[in-house]
Amino acid sequence: MSPRTASAPAVARHGWAQALFTVLATLIAMGVTAALGLWAAGARDLPGGSFPRIVTATVVTAVGGSIELSGNADGLAGSRAGLTVIPLTVTLVGTLVLAAGFLRPLRHRAVAGAPELAGWAARIAVLWLLALLGLALGARQTFGISLGNGTISDIGNLFDISPKVGFKADVPTTLVFGLLWLLGVLVLALLVSRGAPLPGRLLRFQESVRPAAYAMVVLLLAYVALGAVVCLLTAATRGHAAETLAVLLLGLPNLVWLALTLGLGATWTGRVQGPFGLPMPHVLDEVLRTKDVSTLNLTTLADHDGRVWWLVVVDAVLLLAAAFVMAARSPARIRAWQHALHMAVALVLTVVMICLVGRISAHYGLSVLGIGDLGGGLSGNLSLQPRVWTAVAFAVLWGLVTGFLGALLARPARRRGAAGAARER
Repeated sequence: MSPRTASAPAVARHGWAQALFTVLATLIAMGVTAALGLWAAGARDLPGGSFPRIVTATVVTAVGGSIELSGNADGLAGSRAGLTVIPLTVTLVGTLVLAAGFLRPLRHRAVAGAPELAGWAARIAVLWLLALLGLALGARQTFGISLGNGTISDIGNLFDISPKVGFKADVPTTLVFGLLWLLGVLVLALLVSRGAPLPGRLLRFQESVRPAAYAMVVLLLAYVALGAVVCLLTAATRGHAAETLAVLLLGLPNLVWLALTLGLGATWTGRVQGPFGLPMPHVLDEVLRTKDVSTLNLTTLADHDGRVWWLVVVDAVLLLAAAFVMAARSPARIRAWQHALHMAVALVLTVVMICLVGRISAHYGLSVLGIGDLGGGLSGNLSLQPRVWTAVAFAVLWGLVTGFLGALLARPARRRGAAGAARER
């Protein structure tokens, strides 16, 4: 059998049909998750049959796309709105499905050439961009705004004012960031999976990069799993099942990964005003609902609920477990101080990622003939921003300590593994 014949089945396993299946499976999984979450949140009651378009917009934002909000009030009223938030549960579901579809044809391979990997990724990218273009073009809708009761409502009825607000996807921005998200997921999948093949030139990096990347993914997923258990217990014991389900299916990683950074000692700033709010836990809303920008950290949270100090304990346990996993998957020749450095770098990159995707900014306002001034009951504001350098500094400290301790704890396991490998030889 010639080399060319031997390589043909490998190429056939990841052709256009497999790429189409991967893209469709990813979008269906994200769409179903978004639809269920929005249904639980009450979006099914929005007028004009807009629910499918809201679902489409949610999927667009989940992959980094941009949604523009606009207002139209016939020249007699002013409206303003803006929204920046990533529904990370939808993002996480899409990431897992896409990574599984990308890696499936590459399993049972020790080495893969760079042209082969690039070709497989390019097939997925082309179909992904076409699908994302269709989603971006379909993510648009216009709603009427109720003026409520009182003077503003009377003026609106007198002048027949019908304020409207709408949204539409920014197509170029959505395509650019959607492609970057796709490439990031594919690269991360190659880094995390021990069985995924790499080009020969990159094999020397897998001993230091892959265990650390895998440990960080395990850490993030462990927080999501723990948060899901808490959500289900909350729904079972305290009610509000629909609201809890909406949080679970739309923004659970937004909350639990925020808790991860807070447990490290990081500080976030934000403000809640008007009908906007953070659905759970209620203590976040209490801290942020002030006249000025508030500081969100362990100290300010403890003033309202002392149980938040348990976040430090949870961080310590899960970070130590992640460091143990990283060391256990690493070659025995890597020293403890090297594990500490690897853990610190990996944790810093993870925290920076959380700071980038965990930002929230939402506002809207309406005034009629200058009355209301985009304020009062017709306005709302929600913001949550990290202090990145503080978070990075704490991540370095935690990474060094837990990485070193994890390496010490993993020594017996690594010795048994090395002894078993020697006996097999």
